[in-house]
Amino acid sequence: MSVERRARAGFLAWSNPLAWWWGVLTFVSALNITAWFLLYRQLLERPAASLASTSGIMLILCAGYVFGCAFRSFLPRADVQRICLFDTWLSSVVLGRTIATVAEVCFAVQWAIILHQLGKMSGTEITLTAVWLIVPLILIAECFSWYAVLTTNFLGNAIENSIWAGAFFLVAIDLGRLLPEFDGPIFVVLVFAIVGIAGYLTFLMNIDVPMYLSRWRAQVANGSKLLSPLEGLRDVRTRWVVTRDLNDWKDEIAWMSLYFSVAVWASLALCVFCSLQDHAGF
Repeated sequence: MSVERRARAGFLAWSNPLAWWWGVLTFVSALNITAWFLLYRQLLERPAASLASTSGIMLILCAGYVFGCAFRSFLPRADVQRICLFDTWLSSVVLGRTIATVAEVCFAVQWAIILHQLGKMSGTEITLTAVWLIVPLILIAECFSWYAVLTTNFLGNAIENSIWAGAFFLVAIDLGRLLPEFDGPIFVVLVFAIVGIAGYLTFLMNIDVPMYLSRWRAQVANGSKLLSPLEGLRDVRTRWVVTRDLNDWKDEIAWMSLYFSVAVWASLALCVFCSLQDHAGF
């Protein structure tokens, strides 16, 4: 048996926790893709349904997020460290980061559309600051993400995730301001959304951002050489290191597991909410 085949067999062994983790990620992503197709089928069954409608646009944006996250689940990688699970050109950092950027912008636009719709329903759309700020803020966050990936500077990741926290803090504030305007199912949905965002912000500020700041401080203390953006652009196209050592992945498992499951469910839920709103005429 070749060295490569032995390594693959070792990775797929039931005793390898990384294999279990990857298996769960791929299974959940397959379920998420199935859920998206069910939503697509539901949309097509409606009279005069169109992908140009608000529900259709939401579904397209959701596809960007669902399929983008599924791709990153099937071929996990940690961009700044240049590590991945599988040795294929599809594991290149530049491809993965590009797909992630498109997916995350789609997710932000979904939230902007939903907030705009809620504002129109309540007659307070002008006061919903997150409608106008969330997409620009996420675009800025993506710039810091690319800076981190190209230069291998973890400070960029810390700033990126801090901006995400700020953007969704604004979303939570706007949702809270909308609570008195609704009752019944919409009120319940808004409460669940606020609680979910509170959990997300808690994770970001207590686990995710401190992790990246800790890595950045270690880089400074060790005098690590950072890449220039131009050097990084070549590096992300040509270098990826296959590792199946749990120690290399242990800090990535928590955020990837939540990101590729709960965050995707949120994207799907936004589609469902928009679809029900259009169908029921809320």
